[in-house]
Amino acid sequence: MIWQTECTLSLLARHYRTLFRTCARCSSLDVGKKLHASIVTTGLVTFQNTFLRNAILHMYAACGSVLYARKVFDEIPLSYKDTVDWTTLMGCYARGGFPLDALNLFVHMRKSDVSIDEYTMVVVFLASAKMGCEQFGIQGHGCMVKWGFSSSIKACNAVMDMYVKCGLIDKTRRIFSEMVEKSVVSWTVVLVGVVKWEGFENARLLFDKMPERNEVAWTVMIAAYIENGLTKEAFGLLREMLFESGFELNFVTLSSLLSACAQSGNVLVGKWVHVYALKMIEHEIDIVVATTLINMYAKCGRIDDAFRVFLVMPRRNVITWNAMLSGLAMQGKGDMVLDVFGQMIREVKPDDVTFTAILSACSHSGLVDQGRHFFYSLESTYGIKPSIEHYSCIVDLLGRAGYLEEAESIIRGMMIPPNEVVLGSLLGSCSVHKNLELGECLIKELVQMYPDNTEYHVLLSNMYSLAGKNDKANYIRVVLRSRGVRKVPGMSSIYVGGQIHCFSAGDVLHPQSQEIYMMLDEMIQKIRLAGYAPDTTCQKFSGSNDGDYYGYGQEEKEQALFSHSEKLAVCFGLISTQAGMPLYIFKNLRICQDCHSAMKIVSKVYNREIVIRDRNRFHRFKLGSCSCFDYW
Repeated sequence: MIWQTECTLSLLARHYRTLFRTCARCSSLDVGKKLHASIVTTGLVTFQNTFLRNAILHMYAACGSVLYARKVFDEIPLSYKDTVDWTTLMGCYARGGFPLDALNLFVHMRKSDVSIDEYTMVVVFLASAKMGCEQFGIQGHGCMVKWGFSSSIKACNAVMDMYVKCGLIDKTRRIFSEMVEKSVVSWTVVLVGVVKWEGFENARLLFDKMPERNEVAWTVMIAAYIENGLTKEAFGLLREMLFESGFELNFVTLSSLLSACAQSGNVLVGKWVHVYALKMIEHEIDIVVATTLINMYAKCGRIDDAFRVFLVMPRRNVITWNAMLSGLAMQGKGDMVLDVFGQMIREVKPDDVTFTAILSACSHSGLVDQGRHFFYSLESTYGIKPSIEHYSCIVDLLGRAGYLEEAESIIRGMMIPPNEVVLGSLLGSCSVHKNLELGECLIKELVQMYPDNTEYHVLLSNMYSLAGKNDKANYIRVVLRSRGVRKVPGMSSIYVGGQIHCFSAGDVLHPQSQEIYMMLDEMIQKIRLAGYAPDTTCQKFSGSNDGDYYGYGQEEKEQALFSHSEKLAVCFGLISTQAGMPLYIFKNLRICQDCHSAMKIVSKVYNREIVIRDRNRFHRFKLGSCSCFDYW
């Protein structure tokens, strides 16, 4: 094309810049690529004064295309690149999962004598926060003060957010107190930090002081109540937010509240949010909200409700399918996971998370051959390189099934270094299958990699005890206690009347402790008559100074077993709910063998369905059997 006049060139370039800005706003990457191709083929891109490459850079960055953005950036002469261009590419790197590249670009920017503005500092703190790199963030804070951006609200908000994510709440509070002018975002950033690092009580004090509140502040505070089991307080704030302050719940707020419900197991609030979404949203529920609903119902043990939401969705993306697969995997429904996967591949392309869910399902269901097939065909069939999560699942699958040598062989052949989850999975299998020799080797590796994690020492101590090597078990116990080590206490929680009730082993602090222990005595008597025999091998090393169970007699060990946290939670549920009502219990650790055996009999004796979510999966006890078929 021959450009007739400079005026025509200028008008055409302006038109293209407008089109690129529109593509950036709409994230229309395909259209943007076609426009890019057209100005390359016509030669228009070669005219530097048109600043078209700068517009293309911003389009690719807005669409999250890191590689194309960098390529265009490198094609722009240094004299035609300004602060905005450098900052745009830095932001693209930071938001695209490459925070280290963003920080390296910032260093290069300073060496090139490009001026810095407040938006550049915002991106620096964003990248530092994503890396969890407080050292670079602190240096950036010093630069911010040195270059005179301390009065910038945006920069101060960004540095506070960085400190919150790095766990430095004191520095966050100091910056906040020094700010002359504070925005609602400033208050909200501090509120998020206080909730996370100081607790919801202090957060509520700050929340009440806020001169103005946005949707994020309300959501953060309500979610904090939900996560701490304070359902009535959560509903009170929801009522105030919706009916007194005039806010509405958008898809971001709905998703945040549902995530809090999933974390805490609060299905009551989760169902309310579901109903609200159906009533208030005129068209179909947003795909993000629907996916979060599936996750919430699945993690609260209502897998049938999760599947119903899944089936009525008109559109499903790979994240939706993964949420459904993961929920089914936690329930141990391996065959169903494989059936759903067969439907999935006809609609969307599976990703690495998909196969983590599939391998996890195979592990929980004992589907060894199917798990092997998927693992060994990951790269050849699906073009996915095995991740650390995939290795962890296959090692767990093979270890549970007793294929310890094959599991160890996979670990030794890993292309990436194994982490404590991978090695810990095999160590747990060594405990189940009583392979002390391999267990001792794994412990040595784990101690070198993670010297402060003593959970595996406790497991090895218990393995020695079961093998009759009490001298070695006692030696580990003495060493750990000399270091002041305490085992993570088991905690179980149950929702009754919309409120959460938490129990620890031997707990006597609950207001209804007397009734709970009376129920416990009755329950133990009934299940003993039905065939329950206490398994005192489950009552081993505790790590506490007053829990030396090696010196206890049989009766003391049995009494300690009877007061495990999940048994106390079940007893509270039996005296607090109507006969026949299902009980949903959430435990922070893996359920022990004795409690697992007891729950099966309790479910039959009292004709109750008992659902327990432990650290690894769900156990659904009904009429004397468990959904895991004792394979866990």
